[in-house]
Amino acid sequence: MKAPDRAAAEHPVRPDTPDRRPRTPTLLRRSRTLQGMAYAAPTAVFVAVFFLLPLLLVGQMSLSDWPLLAGDRGGNAPENYTDATDSTLFWPAVRFTLLYTVLVTVVLLGLALLLALLVQESRPGAGFFRTVYFLPGALGLASASLLFWGLYSPSTGPLSRTLERLGLVDDPVSFLGTPTAALLSTVFLVVWKFAGFYMLILLVGLQRIPHEVYEAARMDGASPGQVFRSITLPLLRPSLALSLLLCVTGSLLAFDQFFVLTKGGPDNSTVTVVQLIYREAFQRLNLGTAAALSIIVLAALLLLNVLQFRGLRHADES
Repeated sequence: MKAPDRAAAEHPVRPDTPDRRPRTPTLLRRSRTLQGMAYAAPTAVFVAVFFLLPLLLVGQMSLSDWPLLAGDRGGNAPENYTDATDSTLFWPAVRFTLLYTVLVTVVLLGLALLLALLVQESRPGAGFFRTVYFLPGALGLASASLLFWGLYSPSTGPLSRTLERLGLVDDPVSFLGTPTAALLSTVFLVVWKFAGFYMLILLVGLQRIPHEVYEAARMDGASPGQVFRSITLPLLRPSLALSLLLCVTGSLLAFDQFFVLTKGGPDNSTVTVVQLIYREAFQRLNLGTAAALSIIVLAALLLLNVLQFRGLRHADES
């Protein structure tokens, strides 16, 4: 028979005695959790005060008769939404906003990708051109719109006078006088303003592509077009997705450029959805309908972003 262990005999284990060893991993995990919550608390308070509470207030306003000035604020649940969609400007504003979004997205991202490819390599002068392309992005959109309003002026603007002196036109050019001219002039402003910003995003994505991939493709005899289609575009997809998301969202919420340049004219042909919200709130003094329009725009943006994310996820999986 085996003799009992002396250490076990001197220090018998009692089943009812709790384990008093320190649980270091658990305490460390709790400390890190509390530390993370402390770091996130200011941001959470900021989001709650400046986003969640205003969103709840807008939701309440959209279900109530809420004039800007003094008046009865009784509930009228569906009326604000029906008034918003029954407006004679609602569907034209939606169509114009979608047209503007598609046009700006295609032209802007195409030009930004071209500029990023031109300044991708570290060659003499590349840093200078990167700075020049990005400089318009440092100017505020309202300030840039005011600048272009002066440039587009047929009476005092330099563009019309220059065209006349060159003999290209006989009469002053009204860059904002027709719906098509106003749209194209505004698109030109936005492309000039934001091309450098999106170029920078795409340039970062291009510089993250390993050079070894390009060298291997060249050794295999791939043409520049094949390299662009098979290597550059697939590996640039995250940067393109971010640029697409920002560009589409910003275009759907366009306001400053049209408010300064066209005021929605001529003949309400350049009224965007956000301008329609502004008119309802500050010209017709009806915050209830404006809030309903805001909720509709928010829901459309959320749906569009979800569809974009799903499309990009399916593209990555395939």
